[in-house]
Amino acid sequence: MPIAFVLINAEIGSEGEVLGELKKIEGVKEAYFVYGVYDVIAKVEADSMDKLKELITWRIRRISKVRSTLTMIVIEAMS
Repeated sequence: MPIAFVLINAEIGSEGEVLGELKKIEGVKEAYFVYGVYDVIAKVEADSMDKLKELITWRIRRISKVRSTLTMIVIEAMS
């Protein structure tokens, strides 16, 4: 199952709104506020790489108040 971590920059003061929207999206398994260069990090899973790309491109990146994202696709996970 493809997994990715998406690092998100949100508009100032809208981090809570972005986090709330992320939690409504099927496939977002975890989402957290973080300190540093990015405001929110989300762990995303999908049934296929195509569905993962679609989820990130058409759902997460389209959330109102998301300014930019950086996606890190997992190539190997520890069990």
